Amino acid sequence: MNLNLTTFTRYGLNALGVLGVSVALYFGSSIFIPLTMSALLAALLYPVACWLNEKVRLPWFFACFSSIMILVLMAGTVFAIAAVSIPKFVNQLPTSEYGPNGWEKKYEDMAESFSAIMPKSFANVMPLKASESNIYKSIKELFTPKNVADSIKEIVAVGLRQMAEVLLILFIVLFLLMEAEILAKKVRAIFGTAGDTQHRVTKALAAIAESIRVYLYWRTLVNFGLAVFLAVVYRALGLEQYALWGVITFVFTYVPYIGTVAAGFLPILEAMMLGQPMIGLFIAVFYAGIVTFEGYIIIPLVMGRSMDLNATTVMVACLYWHLVWGIAGLFLAMPLMAFLKEVLLHVDGWGAYGDLLSSESSPKANSPASGPEPEPIPLKVVDLDATIVLDSPADAKTPTGAN
Repeated sequence: MNLNLTTFTRYGLNALGVLGVSVALYFGSSIFIPLTMSALLAALLYPVACWLNEKVRLPWFFACFSSIMILVLMAGTVFAIAAVSIPKFVNQLPTSEYGPNGWEKKYEDMAESFSAIMPKSFANVMPLKASESNIYKSIKELFTPKNVADSIKEIVAVGLRQMAEVLLILFIVLFLLMEAEILAKKVRAIFGTAGDTQHRVTKALAAIAESIRVYLYWRTLVNFGLAVFLAVVYRALGLEQYALWGVITFVFTYVPYIGTVAAGFLPILEAMMLGQPMIGLFIAVFYAGIVTFEGYIIIPLVMGRSMDLNATTVMVACLYWHLVWGIAGLFLAMPLMAFLKEVLLHVDGWGAYGDLLSSESSPKANSPASGPEPEPIPLKVVDLDATIVLDSPADAKTPTGAN
């Protein structure tokens, strides 16, 4: 059977394949998101379970269970701080429109704070008088008692629904940890039983797990240090919700660029609402310097090449995974890209695509996937048409000369 495929036809088929995978991921998000989170958490907790099994002499089941409980305890601490801080923040919101502590006075103080550091033309966007501002009308409508109560009810309902999914994820993580060795052997067997194939698959799986693990470990540690440091700074500057801003910084900075900007905006807004524009300006400059130092010095230093992704790749990944999986996709974008990059680098012929995701100026000359660089060959004009010939068993027996 002969199939005449042009270059553009092959590109079109590849595009349709990507589209098909995207549609499957979108409609199967209720299945793929828990499985993806479970696999990432299992890769993160596996060394902890091994340490508890080897050093503390816990049976394998209890070692896996204990590692999950450590994760639950750490996550519970973060959510407990948020649970205490959010009601405190809500209680400090104005309860009336007028008066010294009303919404109108808060808006006018904030507008005056912005006008002190912004150009005069900014008054057209945010007028000093609340009665002349569309922004004030929107804020007043957003924070009416009814809307606040409805928002709290919706958050509680979503939280209860997510609890069931969290329990499901934890059970899957437990099973993955308990059967990690068996599953790894079966995955290697899928690609063949030859010694060289087994070695290459084992090396690829180890590199993928190590890349994801390095990212999750160091991202969590850096986020924690950044959140604690900024919370201390915010408290020293007189912000009342310093603990809440610290928790938001810890969580939001898992999302590159977008989350980092959102985490820095809220403390600035509080400073403006307190009528302290210079403190707000200082927070903006200080925060920009800190996250720049963190992104360009600390992260490359501690993560090395495991997350060597260029900025375009990161932004496109965030847009794509947010489109496919929503908010969960934003948080999973970076570890998924780390997984994809390692796969590309360890598959023969795909190394160039892995290098395309990298921030390095030129591809590696002797990468394990691409091998030594081939010698240049003379350029010649070729036909863009490609013919794929599939010989049937009957044709295979026919001598070449008979064709």
